[in-house]
Amino acid sequence: MEVCNMNPCELTTLVTALANVLSQKLTDEELEIFSAMTVQLGDTLETISAQRSICCNSNCNLENGSSF
Repeated sequence: MEVCNMNPCELTTLVTALANVLSQKLTDEELEIFSAMTVQLGDTLETISAQRSICCNSNCNLENGSSF
């Protein structure tokens, strides 16, 4: 699936549909744990993305003889 080729409405519809399907299949306890896990997953992925972006920019600038 090409997420970058989807418009924002399609993407949010996909996420909503997935949440609805999961909520029907999981118990309340499972849903609560899965929700906490996906929040942590999202936060961790954002941390990795930010670190890559910042460090790549710093490393690329250093390689080109530039500073921050």
